[in-house]
Amino acid sequence: MIEISASVVTYKNEPDVLRRTILSFLNTQMKVKLYVIDNSNESYIRELCSDIDENIEYIPMVNNVGFGAGHNVILNNIEKIGLYHLVLNPDVRFEQGVLESLYSYMESQPNIGNIMPRILYPDGSVQYLCKLLPTPMDWIGRLLIPIKRIKKRMNYKFEMQFSGYNNIMEVPYLSGCFMFLRKEAIEKVGVFDEGIFMYGEDTDLNRRIGHFYKTVFYPLVSITHDFEKGSHKEMRLLIIHVRAAVYYFNKWGWFIDRERTKINMNVLKKYNL
Repeated sequence: MIEISASVVTYKNEPDVLRRTILSFLNTQMKVKLYVIDNSNESYIRELCSDIDENIEYIPMVNNVGFGAGHNVILNNIEKIGLYHLVLNPDVRFEQGVLESLYSYMESQPNIGNIMPRILYPDGSVQYLCKLLPTPMDWIGRLLIPIKRIKKRMNYKFEMQFSGYNNIMEVPYLSGCFMFLRKEAIEKVGVFDEGIFMYGEDTDLNRRIGHFYKTVFYPLVSITHDFEKGSHKEMRLLIIHVRAAVYYFNKWGWFIDRERTKINMNVLKKYNL
């Protein structure tokens, strides 16, 4: 029986970076299975996977279907995944013991559907990837506002920086770079919404999971994430990001979203904000 499965969606990723991610996941005594979904269908990625370990299944795509749809290749085949399934970015690395710790904690807390460890930049500083449910200003405004002082104030609230990032806490929106999902939660709420090509599919899935389970930040273990923030640098990715935001708000509500208001107010109230 597979205890932990994982899927990595690649698109012309650097082979050394991807190899490091794969080896991080396989560095465990637990029963694991890794699926590499290649949106670029590159021969060097196929060769890299075949050279490393028999517990890797390489899946080439005819074209670039996006982040969520790529992971859904596995998530839609529930018999392929383990008791827990890790949605893993191809630019993440971590030490032995991280998977074991997350697995053990999830086993002791059956009401958790998704858990995320502390995420660090390569220099060791914290990435603020615990977030409130976004408003249009949080998403689109932060992308377009050029004044750093205003962005900093918005980020302090939206990214829950006020929490200190030191304690286990329930968070409405956890980053999609490392989603440690309970199989039962996937079966209950479904997979990524393929109406979103990239950016925001993690927000949507966390929100749906949150209707039935807790989504939890677990800072007792850490991982490292390169995190390029491509949408802040390239116009093409910025457009994809804005389109994803428009799709998300059309689905959940733009300025009137009572569920969002209630969830976010409960978080802010907890921290006396």
